[in-house]
Amino acid sequence: MSIRIVPAVLTDDPVELAKMLQYAVNYTDFVQIDIMDGQFVPSRSITWQDIQRVLPRPGWEVHLMVKSPENELANYQQAGALKAIFHYEATSQPGVVISVARKLGIKIGMAINPDTPVSAVLPLVEKLDSLLFMSVYPGYYGAKYIPEVLDKVRELNRLKPDFCLSIDGGINQNNLMEVAASGVNEICVGSGIFRQADPAEAYRNLYKLVNQ
Repeated sequence: MSIRIVPAVLTDDPVELAKMLQYAVNYTDFVQIDIMDGQFVPSRSITWQDIQRVLPRPGWEVHLMVKSPENELANYQQAGALKAIFHYEATSQPGVVISVARKLGIKIGMAINPDTPVSAVLPLVEKLDSLLFMSVYPGYYGAKYIPEVLDKVRELNRLKPDFCLSIDGGINQNNLMEVAASGVNEICVGSGIFRQADPAEAYRNLYKLVNQ
């Protein structure tokens, strides 16, 4: 089974958002759009209204780096998200977030920060469509990669070998093969694609590396 490379779109500029998504159509059919509220993480990004104005042509999921994500799901479903990913650390009621997503008819994934152990989220895995491991502390493009997170990927892969595991943060050609060998199904890449001279070529090179 091939490993999916998911371009991760992170910007606070609606014009830049439109450009990134317009160009992404040339090399992928699916992207992740990162949303930051300035509360759960220090930075702010574009909003669901900005996305709705663009009407992205690639299919897309939203990575909600926001507090109280259950209050945001309907907006992103309305804007066209096929899947929402929320942070375990951003809510005291992850079960409620999952339930709201199911009622809205969108897929739901959960992200965990580098310090959160697998044991904390294991009881929720069966209710989710995927689990996203953050290999950086979230909120910035180009944050420092934390290789120890791969130990958690391997742990969960042993416990749930058929479950969809994703990873996001600081991944590029230098560490890609180590990440791919950990047992992930999807690798989200932001600056390793969008901050390269030719994003399309960067995407294709990453895909070929993990699927050769």
